[in-house]
Amino acid sequence: MTVRAGEPFDTGRAVSDVEELLGAPLPEHGPTVAEGDPDTGEWSRTRGGGFLIAPIWESEDLTGVYGSEWEAVSETAESHLDSLTRELERRWGGHRKVSMRVPLFRRRSGEPVPPLFGALCDEDCYGDLAVWGPVRAGGAVPGARRWVGVSLNQSDGDAPMIMVVVVSDSPVTEPEE
Repeated sequence: MTVRAGEPFDTGRAVSDVEELLGAPLPEHGPTVAEGDPDTGEWSRTRGGGFLIAPIWESEDLTGVYGSEWEAVSETAESHLDSLTRELERRWGGHRKVSMRVPLFRRRSGEPVPPLFGALCDEDCYGDLAVWGPVRAGGAVPGARRWVGVSLNQSDGDAPMIMVVVVSDSPVTEPEE
């Protein structure tokens, strides 16, 4: 599914990935484009006007995993997200929740969805976002103001759980109903 398949979760690495993406250049304009590994086609990131989305962790495949074993994987994934969220809160303070409810319902009814949320939907990333911002970026764009979000997602019960990071040059807020 993603280029992160098979990697163990490590909070320090996840924070480092978030910081690296926070400092990455964002396209000012243009279409939303999903990128993949040239050899495997596994999703590596999506870029659009003023944002990028990237996987930072993926659980094992859950095909044939049921009951308490599935619950254990789910609880582990949630604990990974909690660990990352706590570390980002330590750095940037409290986060706010941005629900994916409205973008999901708009998508299902054929209504327009803002590009960032449309890109999340395209990758089956329907998990609510924990969002911070504005925060200061380093890296390629030192001092830039950015908004950062993280979420945990699963497209269906057999698919792996995927943690993603969103970086935007404008506020990440839930679209109006």
